[in-house]
Amino acid sequence: MLKRFLPLIILAIGFAGFVFLKATRPDPAEVSASERSWQVDVQTLEPGTHTPVVPLYGEIVAPEQVDITATLAGRVAERPVAEGEAVRQGDLLLALSDEDIAPVLAQARAQVDDLRAQIRSEQVRFRNDRTALESEQAILENARRQYERVRSLVDRNLASRENLEAATDGLARAELTVSSRQRAIDEHPARLQSLQAKLEQASANLASVQRDAERARVAAPFDGVVTGIEVAAGDQVARNERLMSVYPVEGLELRARVPEVFRSELLEALARGDQLMATAETGHRFRLVRFAGLADPAGTEAILELVGKPGGLRPGGLLPVTLQRPPRPGTVTVPFSALYGAGSVYLMDEDNRMRRVEVQRIGEARDSNGERQLLIAGDRLLPGSRLITTHLPNAVTGLKVTVAAVDGEAAQ
Repeated sequence: MLKRFLPLIILAIGFAGFVFLKATRPDPAEVSASERSWQVDVQTLEPGTHTPVVPLYGEIVAPEQVDITATLAGRVAERPVAEGEAVRQGDLLLALSDEDIAPVLAQARAQVDDLRAQIRSEQVRFRNDRTALESEQAILENARRQYERVRSLVDRNLASRENLEAATDGLARAELTVSSRQRAIDEHPARLQSLQAKLEQASANLASVQRDAERARVAAPFDGVVTGIEVAAGDQVARNERLMSVYPVEGLELRARVPEVFRSELLEALARGDQLMATAETGHRFRLVRFAGLADPAGTEAILELVGKPGGLRPGGLLPVTLQRPPRPGTVTVPFSALYGAGSVYLMDEDNRMRRVEVQRIGEARDSNGERQLLIAGDRLLPGSRLITTHLPNAVTGLKVTVAAVDGEAAQ
């Protein structure tokens, strides 16, 4: 009988335990809804005067580089320098063979001597012509008198016609001789002028050959570095053939293309006499001196001269630099993460909520550690304002935030 009611007894005991546990359970805690707050880093703003910079990538050039060419055709007798070798002013770079230079120089001198001899001969000829003209004029007068006598005798039938013809021929020959001699005397100034002009031309050629002969031994025009050697001792070279180059140690320049958006600002600064410097990671410093005369859509080439020693720089090398722009008052430097879009940042108001403000993007700047910073300006960037530097993907005006850290140095 008991086994029959045993399941019912177990169920009753279980139900009674459930009722007891339900009656003795604790009351659940009440949950109230709260607004989520996002942790952000902020920067206390202190507007001041900052120097914006623009990164450039330029090429080292040597504007005073000199190309050495052969002044005369000949064989290279000496070339005591090597590629990349440093030389001092006056050091021998290259010399052509004297055996090739001497004949050219002798020929030019011979032309001058020959023309001088021709001028002396012409002057002697002129003096002889003048002396001969006096004698020939006397002969002409005798021929005229003889002709007059014979004609008078013929008119009186005292001489034959043959005598008259002979006297006529003698007079004509005397007149022709005097005329030819007079023409030779009249042409003397023109012949002398022509010879003198040829002498001047030959003298100029001689001076040119002498100059080229002197330049056949090439000395370094300044302290520099030899480059672009194209010949060796024993090579035969032609006139005006390029032999080598040498550039001065001092006076290297950096040519870098500047975007058009900065060109007007930099030109105005140069016109005011501002010193705009550019620095490289290697420690080299350059000064902006001018812009190239031509521009293209990609920008205008800026020319910066090296300040200080080259320190290993070589023409043709590429070098990244950071060029200073004119200082801008009323600006602040902030991390790039603070910028939203093209020109917006968020400030933290008194209620710890984000407030979007529009700013002017000035460019880049460098902090005291040399790190890149964004330089901005705006009427609402007041001293003591808290700028949110953490970039939130869900940023919106009114979003509640909590300060995680305050960066007071970033605004310096």
